[in-house]
Amino acid sequence: MGVGRSYSVALLGLNGYIVEVEADIGQTLPNFVILGLPDASLNEAKERIRSAAQNSGIPLSRRKITANLIPASLPKRGSGFDLAITMAVLRAAGDIRSTEGTVFISELGLDGRLRPVRGILPAVMAAVQAGHDEIVVAQANVAEAELVPGAVVRGYKTLARLAFDFGANPQDLALDYDPADGDAAGGDQDVGTAVVPDLCDVSGQGDARRALEVAAAGAHHVLLCGPPGAGKTMLAERLPGLLPDLGDQEAMEVTAIHSLSAVHVDSVQLLRRPPFENPHHSATAAAIIGGGSGLPRPGAASRAHRGVLFLDEAPEYERRVLDALRQPLESGELVIHRSAGTAAYPARFQLVLAANPCPCGKATGKGVDCTCTPVMRRRYFGRMSGPLLDRVDIQLQVERVSLADFGQSRAAEDTATVAGRVQAARSRQRERLGSFGMETNSQVPGRVLRGELRLPSATTKILDTSLERGILTARGYDRVLRLAWTLADLGHRNQPHSDDIGQALGLRQAVAAA
Repeated sequence: MGVGRSYSVALLGLNGYIVEVEADIGQTLPNFVILGLPDASLNEAKERIRSAAQNSGIPLSRRKITANLIPASLPKRGSGFDLAITMAVLRAAGDIRSTEGTVFISELGLDGRLRPVRGILPAVMAAVQAGHDEIVVAQANVAEAELVPGAVVRGYKTLARLAFDFGANPQDLALDYDPADGDAAGGDQDVGTAVVPDLCDVSGQGDARRALEVAAAGAHHVLLCGPPGAGKTMLAERLPGLLPDLGDQEAMEVTAIHSLSAVHVDSVQLLRRPPFENPHHSATAAAIIGGGSGLPRPGAASRAHRGVLFLDEAPEYERRVLDALRQPLESGELVIHRSAGTAAYPARFQLVLAANPCPCGKATGKGVDCTCTPVMRRRYFGRMSGPLLDRVDIQLQVERVSLADFGQSRAAEDTATVAGRVQAARSRQRERLGSFGMETNSQVPGRVLRGELRLPSATTKILDTSLERGILTARGYDRVLRLAWTLADLGHRNQPHSDDIGQALGLRQAVAAA
C-alpha cells in the first residue's frame, strides 16, 4: 500500500482549477476523512463511495482512509469529486493500477453507477488547458465533454467497468450489472435549427421594426414604451431571430454557462443560436444577477450572454435589481462576491426593457382616459433610474395597433430578410473594427469614436448642440454616435451623414419626447 493519486476539477464560476486527490490508508480504526475545504455535499461523498464500491465488488479498506484535495485553500463543492476520490483510494489499496494524469469527474450512485454532473464543459476545458487531456466522465456527460477540442473522453456507466479497465481483478467485480440505457447521452445537436418567432407575425409597427433591426445590427440596448397590447413582447421575442449564429468560441462560452445552470445535467448541447432570457418581474437579485448559498451560481443575465435579456414590465422590478445591471452593461462581465468565494461570469447581452407609460397603461395621448395622476406617472416610470436608462441606446415609443395595421402583417418583411441585412451590417463592422479588437458598434469606446473614427464637425453639429444644452450626457453623446454608425452600416455608407445623426438622436429621445 502507498499513497494513491488522481485528478479532478474545481469550478469557481466558469474558471476551473485542477485538483490533485491524494488518498492514504492508515493502520488505525476504520474512519473516512476528507481534507481540503470540502462543502457539505462533498463530505457526504464518504457514504456514497463506500456503498458504490461495495456494490461494485471492490469494497474499501476497513482501516482509516484519508483523502486530501490539493490545493487545500481552494473551496471545493459538489458531488463531481466522488469518482476521483474513489479511484485514488482504490489505487492506495493496490486494487487498481496508476491513475495519475487522468481526470475523473462524476458523481457515484449507491449502486455503483456513474451519474452526470453540471459544469462538465467548463471543467473539461480547464483540464485540457492545464495539460490533462484524458478525461473520464459518466456516459451521459460524454457528448458534452467531447465538445472540447483536444479532450480524450472516456465514458462509463458503472464503477465496476471503470475499475476493470484500470486493472482490477475481474473475478471480484460485479460486471454483470448493466444499468438501463436511460443515462445515454443524446449526442451533439445544433439548436440553431429550432423554430423561432417570425417578425412578419407583428402587425404594423413600422418604426418599431426598424428600431429592432438597428438594435440587432449594432448590438444596441432597447427600451420599448407603450400601452398593453401594442406588441412590445412580440417584438422583443423576435430580436434573437435577427441575430447571427454564434461563432465557435461564442458557442462554447454560452454552452459552458448553460452547463452550469442546466436542470437536466445530461441534456446540454452546443448552443449555436443566441439565448433569450425572460425572467418574471418578481425575480430576485440572485435570480437575475447570480448568487445563492455557497459559491455563486450564474443568473439570467449570464445565461443571456451573447443573446437577449428581456425584462417585461421593467418598472415592476426592484430598483436595486435594475441598477445592478449597470455594471455588466458597461463591462460585459458580472463579478459576484460571497463568503465562500468569488465567481466571475461573462454577461455581454442585449438588454430589452418593456414598460407601460403609466400604472394603468392608458397614458397614450390618443383620447383614451387615463386614471393616473402626473405624480403617479413620474413615480412609476422613475423606478428605472436615470443612469440605467442612459445606458440604453434606443428608447422607442410603441403606439397602439390600429385596425388598418392588422392587414399589414402578411406584406411585412420576415425575419430571414431582415436578418440578412443585419448580417451584412455586422460584416461591415467587423471589417472596420477588427483592428481595434471589436466586432460591433456597441463596443466602440468614446476615445475611438472621437479619435480614429471622428466625424466632421458639420456632421455632428446637432449632436454637439444637444450636449451643450444638457439634453445629452457625455455617455449619451457616444451612444448616439454608435447608433449613427449602425445606421450607416445598414445603408452601406462608409461613415454616418448628418441625417444618420438626426435619426440616431430621434431613436434615443423618442420616449422622452412622447
